Amino acid sequence: MLKPELKSERRFRRFGILTIASVFFLIFVGGLVRSTGSGMGCPDWPKCFGTWIPPTSVTELPENYKEIFRTSTHEVADFDVFKTWTEYINRLIGVLTGFFIFLTVVFAFPYLKTNPSIFWLSLFAFLLTGFQGWIGAKVVFSNLAHWMVTIHMIIALMIVGLLIYTVTKSQSFDVVQLNNDSSLKWLVLLMLLISVIQTISGTQVREQVDAVALAAGEINRANWINSLGDIFKFHRTFSLASIAITFTLLYKFRQAFSRDSILYKMILSLVLLIAIQVMSGKILDNFGFPKQIQSVHLFIGSLICGAQLYIAIVLFSRLKTVEAHIAEA
Repeated sequence: MLKPELKSERRFRRFGILTIASVFFLIFVGGLVRSTGSGMGCPDWPKCFGTWIPPTSVTELPENYKEIFRTSTHEVADFDVFKTWTEYINRLIGVLTGFFIFLTVVFAFPYLKTNPSIFWLSLFAFLLTGFQGWIGAKVVFSNLAHWMVTIHMIIALMIVGLLIYTVTKSQSFDVVQLNNDSSLKWLVLLMLLISVIQTISGTQVREQVDAVALAAGEINRANWINSLGDIFKFHRTFSLASIAITFTLLYKFRQAFSRDSILYKMILSLVLLIAIQVMSGKILDNFGFPKQIQSVHLFIGSLICGAQLYIAIVLFSRLKTVEAHIAEA
């Protein structure tokens, strides 16, 4: 039978992984909300059309509902049950994810005696989640202002990165480097820098797509790409840098780590994710930005960021040379 301390550590890690998965799922649903134009499906916040359970038919709303829920920043569109419930389900998943993060804090209490930073990092992730909820309200009140949506996405990635770091910090393992290649950390830092640039430029492209969609209309989706600016060309071309650094790390990791090493497995996973991301990007490029693929592109991008962060965290906190590992053994 495991000691209570070991039980609590296992419970924290397992629930922490579940929480991380829930945040990624929330990012996917958020992308679905945006790609389907459901962001204003509920014109108010935190309720939806003034109730906790939104209507399923326009007949359940007063005749002047557009005037009732109109604000100084936006007018209310015609009621659409799909968009309303898509946005409402997104909010419910957000609440559930917040509850998961709160329980992660509760399960981190035993670490106050052994590793206090794990508890405080978990608490900070929970507080950041509360701030994210406030930003979500501002997104609605701003009528989906592009810069607010971008901030909302960046904070979501910050939360998932913080959770990944906290869960990894709670684990006790070492990764043994089989050679003396000192370039690995610099290459990983370069990978993170490229990822930040791609993420920011990607959000700007998404803002341009929204603007073009509003101006050109759905029937002209195939021509949207011709109306996008230089930032789209930069984002598409700069993806080659991400591919190049990933395959460089694959080559380096193949020499530096054993095949069953977590870092080698993660770089293989990262190669697969980037391949899927490139394919989704090509589909968006050539087929008029299909809504479903927009969600996939955003979701895979968030998984890539998560995998890159995990690689960096493990490399900088768990890496040991063969000599050091033998000396400790």
